[in-house]
Amino acid sequence: MGPVLAGVLQLLALIAALALAYVPLGTYMARVYSSDRHWRVEKWIYKGIGANPNTEMRWPAYLRCVLAFSAVSVVFLYLLQRLQGHLPGSLGFKAIDPDQAFNTAISFVTNTNWQSYYGEQAMGHVVQTAGLAVQNFVSAAVGIAVAVALVRGFARSRTGELGNFWSDLVRGVTRILLPLSVVAAIVLVACGAIQNFSGIHEVGQFMGGSQQWNGGAVASQEAIKEIGTNGGGYFNANSAHPFENPTPFTNLFEIFLLLVIPFALTRTFGIMVGSLKQGYAILATMATIWVGFIALMMWTEFAHHGPALQIAGGAMEGKETRFGVGASSIFAVSTTLTSTGAVDSFHSSFTGLGGGITMLGMQLGEIAPGGTGSGLYGMLVMAIIAVFIAGLMVGRTPEYLGKKIGTREIKFAACYILITPALVLVFTAAAMALPTPGHSMTNSGAHGFSEILYAYSSAANNNGSAFAGLNADTQWFNSTLGLAMVLGRFLPMVFVLALAGSLAEQKPVPATAGTLRTEKPLFTGLLVGAILIITGLTYFPALALGPLAEGLAS
Repeated sequence: MGPVLAGVLQLLALIAALALAYVPLGTYMARVYSSDRHWRVEKWIYKGIGANPNTEMRWPAYLRCVLAFSAVSVVFLYLLQRLQGHLPGSLGFKAIDPDQAFNTAISFVTNTNWQSYYGEQAMGHVVQTAGLAVQNFVSAAVGIAVAVALVRGFARSRTGELGNFWSDLVRGVTRILLPLSVVAAIVLVACGAIQNFSGIHEVGQFMGGSQQWNGGAVASQEAIKEIGTNGGGYFNANSAHPFENPTPFTNLFEIFLLLVIPFALTRTFGIMVGSLKQGYAILATMATIWVGFIALMMWTEFAHHGPALQIAGGAMEGKETRFGVGASSIFAVSTTLTSTGAVDSFHSSFTGLGGGITMLGMQLGEIAPGGTGSGLYGMLVMAIIAVFIAGLMVGRTPEYLGKKIGTREIKFAACYILITPALVLVFTAAAMALPTPGHSMTNSGAHGFSEILYAYSSAANNNGSAFAGLNADTQWFNSTLGLAMVLGRFLPMVFVLALAGSLAEQKPVPATAGTLRTEKPLFTGLLVGAILIITGLTYFPALALGPLAEGLAS
């Protein structure tokens, strides 16, 4: 079997698995967030934190809870890292430096999971499990909660109430993320991923020095790392490490895990707004972009010229031989079109155009299918923009799901789509203009610029992956990337929740003969075009200086 055919068959198997999980998982999540019943363990949690899960919240109260919970999480994770040297199970590792602890705390709380450290050489068992793994759960649950609040904004009328944040947060963890992670961790352990609390072992000599490995609760963290679209690995090599991702089957399984909730949330959306066809339209938009990007990535990585590449069956630099070009391409596209950031290959070693595809996937806003929750609310904001554009074309007030898209709503949507590009481009320009940040670049020219552009695209879009050549463990990058992460996570949430509150206050507008049918293929095409054009116009000059210039020169 040739490598191209193997890659296509893996893609088809992945699509089949996602299709099988779509209906039961999407329906189940809709029931989770629509139920009035609370589990006993959930009642204990509410009592412990002093929250009333039955109190409905308007968008300012919902937002305050999101920000307060996230702020407390940042402080807790920061202190845990700074006190690591005094904690049991630290494996002898010292406390994390202040700027790196700040960066890491922000990174995991914002679901970015950017790592400017070597996991197996910096973080002990307590920080990994009680700090990083816990944030993998709750940061993902926060994203789903905000998405559900926006869906309620479409589904409800004549009220500004969007549900209860604490109930949405706890249910997301106890009823969705935790059960799925337990099952996934068992599968990973059965397939060879490690799960222990072992210390550091010397495993042999390497180039005149000893080689050491430490164990850890790797399989369990790997499971929520993918299911929650987090991406932070136990080891520096991330999902290219055999302890995290030992076989081609686990590689495909991990891709399935990082995609299954974002895709299934479109059915949850359709059920909650009372129209499955609307959910299918959003699903079709996400799937079109995802499959299109995979096709482009495979083409660039398989068709690259040169005798060595032809013998290897494609551009194999930076890729694991146990996965090959096809599976590595699927993983790279899936992890950058979601907010996962996990990698089974080095994106910096992809071809020039291949690296550009991973970068563009993040710059789209990670909405195809996007992160857990963040992908759905990002796509719905883009749907509002597309409806507005269509309304301008025919000269009528735009409507979406029975709600008028007026001046207030379009301002919220416009602010949402402008925040992230502004963060990426301003920070990239500052890093290139100042003398010190440039010293962190391993490469010069177009590829060196791509390292910087990729880093800020990853941080502001809460992805977490990186071009491997950049040394980001400096005060400049730890600070500015941390700032980009926190602003890129929470400023968009402000406008999403404000938009949800505005929509919930409206009364439904009956459909007429002139209403745009947003469940039809025509709207799907319009939405795909709007996403690509808006992103292309925003980032094309920067991409032309980096990956496009490198790709055309190779």
